[in-house]
Amino acid sequence: MSQPLFGLVPAGQPVIVSPSETPTPTTFLFAIPAANSPSPSPSSASPSFSHIVVFLLPGIVLPEGTAAAIYLVTPGQDGPASKFLGGIGPGKESAIFKLSASSAAGNVVLGISLEPADSVGARMAEMAAAKSASSNGGALVPVTSSSQAQQPSTIVLAQRIIQNAFNFLASFSGTAGQVEVVPLKAFEEWWKKFESKVRSDPGFLERSD
Repeated sequence: MSQPLFGLVPAGQPVIVSPSETPTPTTFLFAIPAANSPSPSPSSASPSFSHIVVFLLPGIVLPEGTAAAIYLVTPGQDGPASKFLGGIGPGKESAIFKLSASSAAGNVVLGISLEPADSVGARMAEMAAAKSASSNGGALVPVTSSSQAQQPSTIVLAQRIIQNAFNFLASFSGTAGQVEVVPLKAFEEWWKKFESKVRSDPGFLERSD
């Protein structure tokens, strides 16, 4: 899998498509430096972003029966530790993740691993159930067909985030020879406007209009 598969957009930074390391043919590591700090030190720098969008690049189809599991990789005395953040794949080609403040010291390392889709889906369901239980004061909320029926809303939400970006960036597109390009500043401008809109109207992506 030599061609890029995934795109990452840290808030306020340009899109990233090339992994910094590929430990295995199905595992990809993306080291994202702190903004405005070319050579950050883990003890002195922290990323200026708290959200990151991960998406499948146009035309990419994952191997049948697989999905991409997203991990936050942090250093430790006994070796790197991985925290499962979620996943993307067929039917959910993009997602936005919020990074905890405790993860941000210098470089942020995001790991993407191709794994069985059933396994990734089950872990996402467990994470959603735990979050739901936490928001209900610790009371366990059973995963029923009604909660599963909400899944298409998540898919539509992800699609609308990407659609929102494409609609905005299309007006900035130009050509360099025979290649269509978009200025990196356009990504920053889109994110500022998108984040401002989310803060002022958190439910705007959930509406069909």
